[in-house]
Amino acid sequence: MRNLMLSDLVAKVRDYPGLKRKHAISMFVDVLEPVQDFGDTVLGFGEDAAVLRLGDEYILFSSDGIWSKLHADPQWAGYCSVLVNVNDIYAMGGKPVAMTNNISYMMEEEGRLLAEGIKDACHKFRVPMVGGHIHPDSDFLSISVSIVGKTRKLITSKDCQEGNDLIVAIDLDGRKRGELLNWDSTSHKASEVVLHQLGGLNEIAERGLVTAGKDLSNPGILGTIGMLLETSGKGAVVNLDTLPIPEGVDMAEWVLMYPGYGFVLSSQKENSEEVIRVFQERDVEARVVGEVIRGSKFVVRESEEEELLFDFEKDRITGIKMG
Repeated sequence: MRNLMLSDLVAKVRDYPGLKRKHAISMFVDVLEPVQDFGDTVLGFGEDAAVLRLGDEYILFSSDGIWSKLHADPQWAGYCSVLVNVNDIYAMGGKPVAMTNNISYMMEEEGRLLAEGIKDACHKFRVPMVGGHIHPDSDFLSISVSIVGKTRKLITSKDCQEGNDLIVAIDLDGRKRGELLNWDSTSHKASEVVLHQLGGLNEIAERGLVTAGKDLSNPGILGTIGMLLETSGKGAVVNLDTLPIPEGVDMAEWVLMYPGYGFVLSSQKENSEEVIRVFQERDVEARVVGEVIRGSKFVVRESEEEELLFDFEKDRITGIKMG
């Protein structure tokens, strides 16, 4: 279901605050790039998690702050602060080890609700929260979480290859969270179910079935695909007619949604069927939605319409290009 012309949908994606707020990343990368590696960094800026080598394993390190739009529901903000970090680690093919937090709040009840949300998510994803720092006398509400994970096999964000299929995998068994553009597909499920679904990323990484991947996040589904392409230095053609979408949800809203379980991956065509099977065996809807192409243009198609979403020679999301 779609209530906008494709050209209007493209304009809405380009103007979405969840995407536009990523533009500021480039300034910090410019300043901090000289200090991202003193010998042990394998991958840094542009990945869902930084990668450090430790013996025969990779250590994954990531940190996420929660958008202020979620602060009206502190319990949900606390829950999401864990969820987004956990997804970053699995997106890299890893398994989480532990987390810490940094919390600011004005009223004690806000702080308690943040903590309750964190606790609920830690139980859900079975990741310990081992420490942190609080500012109980702040004049604003804020929460960020840092996470450490580990893996032996990586899924990167920079290695899309020309001719690869683009696969989107989303758990459609969920609901929109109030007026937020959040698709909650985890809070109502048992921990064992959620972890079984996330384990699909570990299997895919261990078997080397994909060339690149990212978790779908604040820029929305199309915005996250754009980040994957931008970092890899590639373009793509994506067909919205093949995008997994819950029944009755408007496409113009769906492409901006932050799904609780959602990933985009690129794979060699001969591996795509197996990648999709891994997800479907875990009750996750996965489909080929497009193809990676040479050049810098990200084109979106629907029915007989076609529109240019981004040209990374002129446009930027994060400005990071590693491919």
